[in-house]
Amino acid sequence: MKYHGLALVLLLCIAAIMAAGCTGISQSSRANLATDTAPLPAVAEKTGGSYSGDSWSGSVVTAAPTMSGIVTAQAASDQKIIRTASIAIEVSDVTAAADALKGLAAGKGGYLSSTNIQKTSANRYYGTVVLRIPAAAFDDTLAGIKGIGTVKSVSAQSSDVTEEYTDLAAQKTSYQNQLAQYNAIMKKAEKVDDVITVQKQIDRVQTELDRLEGRLKYLNNRIDLSTITVRLQEPEPVGGESGHSFVAAINEGIGGFLGMIDALIILILTIIPLLVIGGAVYGIYRWRKGKKPATRVSAEPK
Repeated sequence: MKYHGLALVLLLCIAAIMAAGCTGISQSSRANLATDTAPLPAVAEKTGGSYSGDSWSGSVVTAAPTMSGIVTAQAASDQKIIRTASIAIEVSDVTAAADALKGLAAGKGGYLSSTNIQKTSANRYYGTVVLRIPAAAFDDTLAGIKGIGTVKSVSAQSSDVTEEYTDLAAQKTSYQNQLAQYNAIMKKAEKVDDVITVQKQIDRVQTELDRLEGRLKYLNNRIDLSTITVRLQEPEPVGGESGHSFVAAINEGIGGFLGMIDALIILILTIIPLLVIGGAVYGIYRWRKGKKPATRVSAEPK
């Protein structure tokens, strides 16, 4: 047992070397603990032997990482496709159309994700409805939506996330193997320093594993349930958005008349100062002209 702590250090070093992709174990690698962030898919185990000084006389069997689980998962999974669509429809009654879409989604095994209906000042409704539909029922649901009203525009997209999904699944498997390895080492740790060091590695691996599982869960949800966004609008009334109104015409006429009066008032107020100034200048001119003495012309004898 006096070399038990050194044995734990050796196991941690083996884990670090496996994470870097190395297959051999050198004696100098026992000096440091694993700090690399790369996955450690292998599990090392002592199978008999003893320590002599700093040397381990025995064998260390390392379960080399196999790709069987990853390859099997990749081969079994088909393409991972995320399908979305956006469609604009003109309907006579937006509220009734939204209820019809809710029933359509439920009939296909999906659900209505969100609804937003608003009304204009002219009592004309419009809104947006978002449906989540099983991928297998995507095309049938889209055809059913088109039958609710008059289609104004439609667009559909398919995003292939197979490569990302496969990569994430492989990383998850690798981190799971690494976590199992560190847990096995933790069970044999007795010193406080060893426990703290191994626990740090476990926390790091668990954080990465949780992140990968969260991303995979999100992708699975988007793959299994397609998203269809439906924009609903009611037709414009005859005569324009608000229709023809004699009251509105009269109001516009009165407004025009009052606008003309306002313009005349502005014009008069603008001219009055000019008339005052011009009158004052003319008065001064007349006054100065009246002050000048009359010029007498004397008749010369012939």
